[in-house]
Amino acid sequence: MSRTDIDYTHDHVFLGSAHDENAKRTLWVVALTVVMMIGEITAGYITGSMALLADGFHMATHAGALGIAAAAYGYAKRHATSQRYSFGTGKVGDLGGFASALILGMISLGIGVESFMRLLQPTPVQFGTATLIAVVGLLVNIVSALLLGHGHGHGHGHGHGHGHDHDHPHAHNGNDNNLRSAYVHVVADALTSILAIAALLAGRYLGWVWLDPVMGIVGAIVIARWAWTLMGVTAGVLLDQTDAHVAEEIRELVEKPGGATITDLHVWRVGPQACAAIVSVLGEATVNAESIRERLKTVHEVSHLTVEFRQT
Repeated sequence: MSRTDIDYTHDHVFLGSAHDENAKRTLWVVALTVVMMIGEITAGYITGSMALLADGFHMATHAGALGIAAAAYGYAKRHATSQRYSFGTGKVGDLGGFASALILGMISLGIGVESFMRLLQPTPVQFGTATLIAVVGLLVNIVSALLLGHGHGHGHGHGHGHGHDHDHPHAHNGNDNNLRSAYVHVVADALTSILAIAALLAGRYLGWVWLDPVMGIVGAIVIARWAWTLMGVTAGVLLDQTDAHVAEEIRELVEKPGGATITDLHVWRVGPQACAAIVSVLGEATVNAESIRERLKTVHEVSHLTVEFRQT
């Protein structure tokens, strides 16, 4: 086949292999959370229970955060082939994850402040009603966590051979921060339910009323830690943080055989299972851009490779 017969075009769709499946799971969790929220708020108004109303509106914040995750999946899918985005929409999920982490951080702050105020000024607690709400909430969160926890992407790839400076090897490692943010939300809510149940039972049967706000503070600290970690991970992707492992592998494969030296290297994530790399190489006459691409074919994490070659 002559070089003129080679198809040099390629797309920039870097969505995870389990994108659609994860989107469906997230939508199911959103629906479950909204139903629970409506049920609690309605029951709160009918019974006059402030505990039910408070937990219902608390569920509304989680429904909003999970809704962001679902919207991110939808937006990334709809605009995956848009020319407006040079490297596709693979990082929209990270943007959604960062937003969800911010919301989770604000929720933890609110829980912490409210718990501290109740520790200083104890208020009457309806142990029976509150315990029932916590148990129901825990069951909902367990179901949600099981739905999201099974959304693991099994990477697969499809290579495109190009005669110019781009190549698309495979990507196998999933890293869906959008799904992760949704999972952290439901796990955080499950944690608060578990701590609340323990505190409420201790308050009801042992008279340890002070344990309820203490558990609230403990839960707030743990959730804040999770939110901070998630913000750090997603911010790194959004700011094109270098993937050190992949960069080191590229350097080794290019320079170890000899005849070529990397003068500039950029490696960043463009999707849950994909990295992009720009490699500037100074090489001898026996080396060219095509041979550099051949050396890097085993770097499966890189789904978009650009090689800049200069001869010494």
